Amino acid sequence: MTDKAELIEQIKEVIATEGMIDISKITPEATIESLDLKSVDIVMILTALEEKFNVYIPMDGSLQEAKDVKSLMEALADHIQKEREKQ
Repeated sequence: MTDKAELIEQIKEVIATEGMIDISKITPEATIESLDLKSVDIVMILTALEEKFNVYIPMDGSLQEAKDVKSLMEALADHIQKEREKQ
C-alpha cells in the first residue's frame, strides 16, 4: 500500500508525461489554467491514471471542483486509495 505522498508523486509524474508539462511547473500553487491543460489533456491524464492504478476515476465531485493542482492531486490520491481498499 502506497502512502498518500508517494501516490501524489506518481500522479504528478503522470500529469507531466500525459500533459507534456515540465514536472517542475507542477506545484501545489499551480492552477489547471496556468499549466495550460485543456479538457482533452485532463481526459488523457485520467485515462493514464486509471490504467496505472487499475481504478475507475469519475470526472465529477471533488475532481471537477478542483481549481488548483494541489486539490486535484489530493482528490485523485484520495479516490485511488479508496478504490484500492475495495479491491
